[in-house]
Amino acid sequence: MSNVEIRPRFQRESLLSKEEVLQRFEAALERRDQPVRGLIVDHHVTLKIPAEEQHFWSPQLGLEVEETENGSLIRGLYGPRPSVWLMFVFFYAFLGFISVIIAIIGFSEWSLGLPGRILWLLPAFAFITVMIYLSARAGQRLGHDEVIRLQKFLDGALKEDQVAEGLKG
Repeated sequence: MSNVEIRPRFQRESLLSKEEVLQRFEAALERRDQPVRGLIVDHHVTLKIPAEEQHFWSPQLGLEVEETENGSLIRGLYGPRPSVWLMFVFFYAFLGFISVIIAIIGFSEWSLGLPGRILWLLPAFAFITVMIYLSARAGQRLGHDEVIRLQKFLDGALKEDQVAEGLKG
């Protein structure tokens, strides 16, 4: 993961059945010495950093385990906690909505021969949007070590010798 993606995805094929994969996750999560906490609901697994070690940018790993002909397919998605993700979606949506309103008002004034000074807010909103994006990228870098930690837990729980890794195309 040298390249920072917004929400990196991956998939792995395992020779183990869906039930065996879920049992391995359950057994690994029950050990008290684990650096990761998690929750298993049906065929969904969510892995997180323990609450006392989390910071604002701490990632989590969402996994879906599906049955296949040769075993199982594990789809993973690294991302921020839902509250952080929702906050960024809200900021982007709010800035986009306000920008459209300002553009409509400003270009309407301009087409009527009025100064349309409100249009000067658009570059300011574009700057704010870029700053929000850069803060999200900085947060991803701050959470990189925790992503590695989640990945090591995943590898250990699945015993890499029985799992073949595949990349999402």
